[in-house]
Amino acid sequence: MAEGDEPPPGDAHRGGTIDSHTSSRRTFLGALPALLVVLTQPRWPLRLRLQPPAHPDPRPGIDASKVLPRERLADHPDVAKIFDMVREMPQIVDGIRCHCGCTDGHDFRSLLSCYEGEAMAQDCHICQGQARLAYSLFKKGASLNDIRAAIDKEF
Repeated sequence: MAEGDEPPPGDAHRGGTIDSHTSSRRTFLGALPALLVVLTQPRWPLRLRLQPPAHPDPRPGIDASKVLPRERLADHPDVAKIFDMVREMPQIVDGIRCHCGCTDGHDFRSLLSCYEGEAMAQDCHICQGQARLAYSLFKKGASLNDIRAAIDKEF
């Protein structure tokens, strides 16, 4: 380009005007730090998951009278033994928060609730796994707090 010639429009590096591509790039680069801050901050629902809700206190005098009876588990014979386990320790499972999410927004209070009524635990491997672990530790004489800690670690 000869001295005194004007650079073509859009040639910002040579003193011309800034075209829309360069302007968009500058806008993006200017907003990038704010975008990175937003993207690296944990979202509040995630923070709630990082600190799960507390385990419920077992209700005084709780029993297993509402746990689905063995006769009603004919379609699920493989889980009938787990329901029997829950019937042996209602005071323990009533003090454990279920980790499958069933207690989120439902009328389920504790792991015991998963085995009562329609007994959604018939089809939930998380509820079943929690009950198996709780029963194993219960039989070994573990305290409710120790059982809760083991379940929290496992699930």
